[in-house]
Amino acid sequence: MKSMSYAVLAAAAVFAALSMGVSATAHAEAAAGLALAQQQNCMSCHSVARPFMGPALHDVAAKYSGREDATTYLKHKILDGSTGVWGQVPMPANTQLTPDQAATLASWVLTLK
Repeated sequence: MKSMSYAVLAAAAVFAALSMGVSATAHAEAAAGLALAQQQNCMSCHSVARPFMGPALHDVAAKYSGREDATTYLKHKILDGSTGVWGQVPMPANTQLTPDQAATLASWVLTLK
């Protein structure tokens, strides 16, 4: 059931991207970001649209998208973890990710604003 909701979310993202004239490359990058987030268990604590254990990824994008170094900043937060920025629940370091994977996730999150 959980994976079906992700499939519905992915399909909705594809439809929205195509209906807004977003390129196939941008769509592929968005799909890759969502798939990586699902594979690496980001969605165990985060949701795209609503706060869960961690902040909604949409809110993260809105907060940081104005920073020139947003992708790099979020990449380091993903890799090294964080505490106290979004409340008292810490985000653990994601040592299983490569720096490239963290950058992919950070870039994807920033598209969600």
